[in-house]
Amino acid sequence: MTGTTARAAAGTGGATVWLTGLPSAGKTTIAHALAEQLTGQGHRVEVLDGDEIRTFLSAGLGFSRADRDLNVQRIGFVAQLLASHGVTVLVPVIAPYADSREAVRKRHQAADTGYLEVHVATPVEVCSTRDVKGLYARQASGEISGLTGVDDPYEAPESPDLRIEAHRQGVEESAAALRALLTERGLV
Repeated sequence: MTGTTARAAAGTGGATVWLTGLPSAGKTTIAHALAEQLTGQGHRVEVLDGDEIRTFLSAGLGFSRADRDLNVQRIGFVAQLLASHGVTVLVPVIAPYADSREAVRKRHQAADTGYLEVHVATPVEVCSTRDVKGLYARQASGEISGLTGVDDPYEAPESPDLRIEAHRQGVEESAAALRALLTERGLV
């Protein structure tokens, strides 16, 4: 047996769940809630938080399209590597460009590793009122530019595996919907 079949037979399946969406959409909050649930049930889980990755793995990269793409590909590589070793990898990273996300999906497919794309579809108006990191306020004041979804592009997934409207449902409900999809697809 090879690939997914061998991992499933050994009980060590892994997968990457990429949560994409605007800044302050709720990606990281949902990822951590799901990680807590899965860990409590004995699953091996890692959360590859975009801010932590930028600090440690992608230090020095800016926010140009090329740097954003390189950041996404680095994260995708690490996620696929972990997932291929039986870890459920939750990736709450904006990844604003569809072609970058598709390249990560193809890397997973080529390695026969589970992959789900989840769009945390919170409208920019809601995200800007949440403004967890103060980015929207800094952009509005002119302190920063290139804010994804405001003055820099965000290409929302056309056909994600799951769309979560985090502004209409709570964190636990959102995590439960994602958990149900993982179960339905045989990934946990």
